[in-house]
Amino acid sequence: MAQNTEERATHVVYEKDENGQVIIADEVIAIIAGIAATEVEGVDSMDGGWSGEIIAKMGIRDLSRGVTISIDDQQVSVNLRLNIRYGYSIPEVSKKVQDKVATAINSMTGLSVLDVNIKIAGIIAGENQE
Repeated sequence: MAQNTEERATHVVYEKDENGQVIIADEVIAIIAGIAATEVEGVDSMDGGWSGEIIAKMGIRDLSRGVTISIDDQQVSVNLRLNIRYGYSIPEVSKKVQDKVATAINSMTGLSVLDVNIKIAGIIAGENQE
């Protein structure tokens, strides 16, 4: 009998006596961060070459690529590796990504976001660029 050998880290979001508890897999939080980041104009893809369009066609499982998270108590630290489109302001795009990722994680999980650290892994020239 084959067993699932992959260990999934999870985090208890909150407990209630009447209704039970809510547990979210850490990978889910990473996926939320990945989706939010790729929705920002100027972000081409997560590091690893997956663009938002390709991911939408293939499914969301790969959206955690380029994202690492660390959870301590009810606080999350997020590290993202992004490819930015040529011609966009890196500081402006990064700020928008930080805001969008923090808001998405907080609103969807109730967890507090300590920081969203961004590493620009590459610049991608657009199809119309020469």
